Amino acid sequence: MDAQRQIRPGKSLDRLDDKRVERIWRREGLKVPQKQAKKGRLWLNDGSCVRLRPERPNHVWSYDFVDRTHDGRIYRTLNIIDEFTKEALVIRVKRKLNSVDVVDALTDLFIL
Repeated sequence: MDAQRQIRPGKSLDRLDDKRVERIWRREGLKVPQKQAKKGRLWLNDGSCVRLRPERPNHVWSYDFVDRTHDGRIYRTLNIIDEFTKEALVIRVKRKLNSVDVVDALTDLFIL
């Protein structure tokens, strides 16, 4: 069959649903990718985040990276903050920070 006749007049291609696309792929002998399992999300259906509320110092920490200066020069800072006291526990500054640097900073905090 001709591909032009398969799509009804007035139907746009961007409105095809996934199941129809899968049927067409199978009919044409193409491999249909397996559906991936849904991952657990950190947010609720209303868009709000699931976050622990800090109840005491050292209960909840957060970390973030800052990447460049206002004039465009590149450097990275790793900031680890205590959410209860809002105190910066660690600030590491390097041109390149990798996972080993993050683990080292967290290890230093756990030892204290």
